[in-house]
Amino acid sequence: MSEMLKQNSDLKAAEKAGGRGKPQNASVKLALELGPLALFFFANARPKVFEPIVAPFLPASVLSGDSAGLFIATLVLMAAVVVALIASFSLTRRIPFVPLMTAVLAVAFGALTLYLHDATFIKMKPTVLYVCFSAALFGGLAFNRPVLPILFDHAMALTEDGWRVLTLRWATFFLVLAAMNEIVWRTQATNVWVAFKFPGLFILVFLFTLAQLPFIMRNKLDEEEAEKAPEHF
Repeated sequence: MSEMLKQNSDLKAAEKAGGRGKPQNASVKLALELGPLALFFFANARPKVFEPIVAPFLPASVLSGDSAGLFIATLVLMAAVVVALIASFSLTRRIPFVPLMTAVLAVAFGALTLYLHDATFIKMKPTVLYVCFSAALFGGLAFNRPVLPILFDHAMALTEDGWRVLTLRWATFFLVLAAMNEIVWRTQATNVWVAFKFPGLFILVFLFTLAQLPFIMRNKLDEEEAEKAPEHF
């Protein structure tokens, strides 16, 4: 989500963290964030490719049912997000909040999906994720605490009014994404929902991020102003 906003800011963020983290190459970061989603999409479309790998972990009834592709893709996603987190930590010695939250929900809802043999749970995961993000942002506004910088991994510094407006926009956008996910998975076939999840949601977030860039540039603080910026609104 914040990829375009932090290509030149990783080093500064690491320094502000007291040296606890290392800057991460933007291309590597993007690959680690999108890799698990791409594998999920591919595994659902070509489950036979992954079946020999996941067969020891899934019962035969699951592998032969109508939802075999989605169940196989779910297990692949669960493994991929864990591997991506480990890889990210090994490279930077830190784990950003958004990938961590995404991975936790992917593993939790994926486990429920596979244990109960019910695809509803993995389909609801994006809804829960976006509602949690939105609630956190609206809560931050209510208590004058800047939650959005955490979601952006402290990639930039804005004016107080800039953070407020941008937070409101992202909080509303996350609610829209949650509603869209609910509509798609409840009304469309599984393959349509998978395509909506990736690359559909990624495209929507990318376009929304692009649309915010002019506003961000108008409200961005320079380095000296950023050092003096308060920790709250």
